[in-house]
Amino acid sequence: MKLKTVVITGCTRGLGRAMIPVFIDAGWQVAGCGRDEPRIAKLRQQIAPPHFFEVCDVSREADVASFCAAVLKRFGPPDLVLNNAAIMNAPAPLWEIGAGDFSRIIDINIKGTASMMRHLLPAMLERGSGVIVNFSSGWGRSTSSGVAPYCATKYAIEGLSMAAARDTGGKVSIIPMNPGIIDTDMLRSCFGGEAAHYPDAADWARRAVPFFIQLGRKDNGRPLTVPG
Repeated sequence: MKLKTVVITGCTRGLGRAMIPVFIDAGWQVAGCGRDEPRIAKLRQQIAPPHFFEVCDVSREADVASFCAAVLKRFGPPDLVLNNAAIMNAPAPLWEIGAGDFSRIIDINIKGTASMMRHLLPAMLERGSGVIVNFSSGWGRSTSSGVAPYCATKYAIEGLSMAAARDTGGKVSIIPMNPGIIDTDMLRSCFGGEAAHYPDAADWARRAVPFFIQLGRKDNGRPLTVPG
């Protein structure tokens, strides 16, 4: 029986890293990428093939093209793609955030997600099945002060996902997903010590992975939130 394949971007820390062992325990093979070369090297040491980990900055088209080509060659079209890679601005009013910092957030959070879809969707559509989950946020459906660039990218993920879901005709489901509020380094950069009041990434992953596994055509284009 052929193992199912999940692609996870931003796999070296936070939610991405926490999901890896849960998918492996569920019998899936994992193809993960991240920008942190030492952390990718450590994942390769800790987790043997068929699982596959590659250095890839999703804001770089050449990186994404290379990673996706390797995934397709090793595993064929993935069954599930989790576009999790994202960064957040240091909390500040919009006018105090430099153009370079703003562009970097756009390049990773929006362009990186679109690039992964561009390189994986054709093979998934040719097969006629699969699910792509694009990580949004509560700040993709509401706003707060100090995080305007991040909010802008996550609102964009909502629209990008729902529009692309129409393009696939339901052959491949594309879903904007609010993961919920989780105690990660990203949350601590905004919430400080208050982040400790929320579930950690490992607890979240034990709830989220079974939820992701059961997603299908019925969910195409639906803005969803991880239960709990």
